[in-house]
Amino acid sequence: MQKSESFLVGLAGGSATGKTTFIKKLSEVFGSDEVCVITQDNYYKGLSEQLRDQNGMVNFDHPTGIDFRRIKKDIKKLLKGETVKLVEYTFNNPTVFPKEIHYLPAPIILLEGLFVFADKSLNQMLDYRLYIDADDDITLKRRLARDTTERGMTHDEVLYQWDNHVMPAYNEFLKPHKMQVDYIIQNNENFEPCLEVVIAKFREVLNQH
Repeated sequence: MQKSESFLVGLAGGSATGKTTFIKKLSEVFGSDEVCVITQDNYYKGLSEQLRDQNGMVNFDHPTGIDFRRIKKDIKKLLKGETVKLVEYTFNNPTVFPKEIHYLPAPIILLEGLFVFADKSLNQMLDYRLYIDADDDITLKRRLARDTTERGMTHDEVLYQWDNHVMPAYNEFLKPHKMQVDYIIQNNENFEPCLEVVIAKFREVLNQH
C-alpha cells in the first residue's frame, strides 16, 4: 500500500494492562494534531455478530468480534488526509449515551487495543509496535475493579469471562506477538520509565516529519 508520511503505531496488551491510562498520559503530552489515537473497542461488530461460548454467553474477548476491515479502511482514509467519523461503542451499557467520534489525520496514527496484531494484513501496515505487559494476577484485580464499577458486572460474571474468554484469547491471539514487537512497556506498578521512552520515540518521529 502506498503510504503517506504518517507513522502508524500499534499498541496492544492484555485486558487491564493499562492501555487506556497509558494513552491518556500520551495525550497529555501530544495534541490531536500530532497523534491521532484510534481505539479498537469502537470497532466491535453488532451484538448479533459476536461469538458465543458453549453456555451461550457473548465473548467480547475474541478477535472475530472486531471489524478489522473497517479499521483498515479508516486508517487508509487517515493516511490519505481524510477525517474519519464513527460512533463510540459503549459495551451495551444502557447508562452511557454513545458519542460521535472524529479521527483527524496526524503525523502519528496510534491504533490501540487487544487484537491490533491479530489481523495479519493490519499488522503488516504498522511501522512500530508497542506491547504493554503486566502479570496476570495484577490484571485480574484491575479488571475486577473496572468491570464491577464501570460496566455494572458482578464479581462472578467477571471471573467467568476471565477464565472462559479473556485468558484463552490472550494466550492464543496476543501473547505470541509479544516477542515480535519493537518495545515492551512493563506496567506491574509504574509505566513512567517506559512512557518516557515512547515519548522520546514520538518526538523523534515528529521532528523528522
